[in-house]
Amino acid sequence: MAEETIYLCNFRVSVDGDWLCLKELADVHLEMHDAPMDQGLDEEQDGRDPMTIERANLLNVSKLLIKELIDSSLAHGRMLDDDYIPLQQFFVVLEHVLRHGLRPKKGILSSKKEVWWVLEGIEKIAPEAGEITTSVREMPNIRTPLGRARAWLRLAMMQKSLADYFKMLMEQRETFLLEFYEPGAFMLEEEGVVIAGLLVGLNVLDCNMCIKGEDLDQPMGVIDFSLYMKDGKYNDNTEDDGGEGDSKMATILDQKNYLEELNRHLNATVANLQQKLEQVTADNCLMKEDLAISKNSLISLQAEKEALTAERDSLLEGCQKQLENAKQDLDVERETYQTSRAGLDTMYADAKKQLEDETKVRLDVEKELELQIAMKTEMEMALRLLEKDIHQKQDTVIGLRTQLDDIKAINLQLYNKLQVGV
Repeated sequence: MAEETIYLCNFRVSVDGDWLCLKELADVHLEMHDAPMDQGLDEEQDGRDPMTIERANLLNVSKLLIKELIDSSLAHGRMLDDDYIPLQQFFVVLEHVLRHGLRPKKGILSSKKEVWWVLEGIEKIAPEAGEITTSVREMPNIRTPLGRARAWLRLAMMQKSLADYFKMLMEQRETFLLEFYEPGAFMLEEEGVVIAGLLVGLNVLDCNMCIKGEDLDQPMGVIDFSLYMKDGKYNDNTEDDGGEGDSKMATILDQKNYLEELNRHLNATVANLQQKLEQVTADNCLMKEDLAISKNSLISLQAEKEALTAERDSLLEGCQKQLENAKQDLDVERETYQTSRAGLDTMYADAKKQLEDETKVRLDVEKELELQIAMKTEMEMALRLLEKDIHQKQDTVIGLRTQLDDIKAINLQLYNKLQVGV
């Protein structure tokens, strides 16, 4: 199989069949002269696992392409489309990444694993990806699983969600990806986590690609490394490039200072919210103590109510007994003193007066009972208002905790962006 070695910046790229072997050269000064081809081949015999070399090659080429896409977009400030060659080559390398280590066909009845099956299964762990998958299935001009996979990647790129889906795949690689990839595949190793982090930087790009008019079922394209190569000779524009680099560095430092100041402001906001949260927690504890006191008061009032109810019942029974006794006495007196009309009238008047007094006492007791019932109603109303206030305080605490989590997530995103920018 034919092999050749190309020197790319401070990397050595070896083309061996379908795979690209890219290594970083440390502390080596290269001179472009007629050197034998076997010299580069001897350096590659380092005894490492071929799949490890393949993963390192794909990762390094991906870094070059992602860096080129971000630099070109920031330098020119324009939207990337289908005709932009680095964007096309990026999708070629991403396709190599997803196809690396796919399980081959085993037996007559089994089928070869496809990249499209991996992307199609993302909607199981991320339901929001179902919109992209459905759109790809309904495209009439795409007939092969490879074409569907390419269309899916381009749609996710335009929606700026490609990095999120890769991150979800990395989180589920021990369960979801083992079905599709062999051990040592790019997506099962740490290089997959690195590429997921690198893809976050592409969220700053705006892409506009016409998928319906593009033939995505064709074989994989070729990467033109001449766009990223240097011949080792410095031209007369070195000083201009240095000045432009200093200007970019100054801009980056300004952005870094701004992000640090924003981070400090966010930290101060978080500290303030934590103090407010502690205050609300203390208030909540006080409200709980007040609620416990109110409950105890309610229990004592209920006990007092029961005692008053028992007293009322006993008074009613006493009144009824007294009425019965009075009636019996009246009958006895009427039978005994029938001869004395005056004595009978006096006895009758006394009995009537005693009945009125007992009735008045009964009315007073009933009024007191109604007053106790009204007081109980007011206590129940006060208890409900107190519980409602407690629920509102708890909702406030939950809202503040949610805001605190959101601020922490924003801080983490800013920190990650800063790390990627650096």
